[in-house]
Amino acid sequence: MGDTALVLGGGGLTGIGWEIGILHGLARAGVDVTGADTVIGTSAGSVVGAQLVSGLLELPELYERQLVSPEGEITASMGPAMLARYAWTVLRARDSTSYGIRMGKMALKSGTDGGAGRREVIARRLLSHEWPEQRRLVVTAVDAATGEFRPFDRDSGVGLVDAVAASCAVPGVWPPMEIDGRLFIDGGVRSSSNADLASGYGRVVVVAPMAIGGGPVPAARVQAARLRAEGARVAVITPDRAARKAFGRNVLDPARRAPAARAGLAQAVAHADEVAAVWSG
Repeated sequence: MGDTALVLGGGGLTGIGWEIGILHGLARAGVDVTGADTVIGTSAGSVVGAQLVSGLLELPELYERQLVSPEGEITASMGPAMLARYAWTVLRARDSTSYGIRMGKMALKSGTDGGAGRREVIARRLLSHEWPEQRRLVVTAVDAATGEFRPFDRDSGVGLVDAVAASCAVPGVWPPMEIDGRLFIDGGVRSSSNADLASGYGRVVVVAPMAIGGGPVPAARVQAARLRAEGARVAVITPDRAARKAFGRNVLDPARRAPAARAGLAQAVAHADEVAAVWSG
């Protein structure tokens, strides 16, 4: 299993840019965490994780890709009104499973085409469409009908593009992704980071564009505290004020990806010492 885990949370297109900015900034400061034994990706983090473990581009190149005009992306909205709907659903849910079911119903209102069109967008984001052989990548999703949490990896019998498309199927914005006759939605429905999947690893770095939680949806720092209680060394990075400003009011706006990436790069240096203390053997 190894000893190190990199957890990449959800957060829309701005989350993708910011995470890559953070990782690039850490590496420039002498702390490269991208060689983790296991990479756990949720939604935006699944895209970044898949890009990292492909080994096809180095961090400087991945970062530069965030700064160019996005091609093939579909502009969507995830503003205050949508977040308010999520919050109301959280308050009504008894537990994470019931919350997943409620969010699944919301997702079905966005269409039931199996996510075919959206899959094409995700496929263009990925550098490789194959699971890595030498690295462990975990991609998270939730069954839209049962609310069951489903982590995918190379042994799941599911294609990488399908798994990432499922993990990025934001309820109320994009239709669920069909896999083996089941419909799946964003893994962030269970947790914005799903950092608990790093249980058993001794050194964990969590990069979480969405820091908050509530009700049955635990925040990244809550899950990190539980990992520490198990004996792990854990560093958690969440957006600072400048990064949140760079994200704007719509994390799904392709035009905000570049500002978010620059904000991540600028923020990273403030976390370098903390991450180095966790990551050193």
